[in-house]
Amino acid sequence: MSAPDYSADLSLALELADAADLITRDRFRALDLEIVTKPDNTPVTDADRSVEKKFRELMAIARPNDHIIGEEFGGSEKKPDRYWVIDPIDGTKNFLRGVPTWGTLIALVENSEVVVGVCSAPELFRRWYAAKDFGSYLVVNNEAPRKLSVSKVAALSDASLAYSDLDGWGNKKEKFLSVMSHVWRTRGYGDYWSHMLVAEGAVDIAAEPSLALWDMAALDIIVREAGGRYSSLEGVKGPFGSSGVSSNGALHEPFLNALK
Repeated sequence: MSAPDYSADLSLALELADAADLITRDRFRALDLEIVTKPDNTPVTDADRSVEKKFRELMAIARPNDHIIGEEFGGSEKKPDRYWVIDPIDGTKNFLRGVPTWGTLIALVENSEVVVGVCSAPELFRRWYAAKDFGSYLVVNNEAPRKLSVSKVAALSDASLAYSDLDGWGNKKEKFLSVMSHVWRTRGYGDYWSHMLVAEGAVDIAAEPSLALWDMAALDIIVREAGGRYSSLEGVKGPFGSSGVSSNGALHEPFLNALK
């Protein structure tokens, strides 16, 4: 039996990212940007909602039978064998403050595995994408795609570690601070960007203690198809835990073990 071909799904995801970019770039730094606080005390803008609404409208035409899970409008608790995951704006706090490091994340999950992922960061003029057995690629400013590969750094003492901030680490905070003091370099790039730098080979480990599926699904396959690994802080494979760690693979277990 031949392996599934996800090229059509990837093409669709890229088209959906194009549509999202038109909305987000138009609303970025808009003087009339609407901002409200959700029940979980996180902010949401009219751009977040508009992107997910557009995504659902386009999917109703292109794939009317496919299920969707989104950050703003949710989805069924009981997940089917095949479903799409969208984070309309990952890095909403950056977006609303005029910081350009935000992006739209789109992923397709099939049989409990992410098989397509797109991360589009239009204000950085960058887009990362991947599909199962296809590889991971980066497009910068509409130039030719560049195939990605993770680094070959093999020791924690030589590693570059990226994270968002020190909130949410709980009882792992002291261990994490200890790891930070022993690696070669640390930087708080934050959100999707830390993990995309892992896929590029520019960073060796990226970690965040509290994430949702839509924060991670697209990142998972882009890192894996670049030769890396993605799991929760507890080592659960994929984006299905409540935290996220991406690495070049060689440093994954040493990093997780250092937090125990």
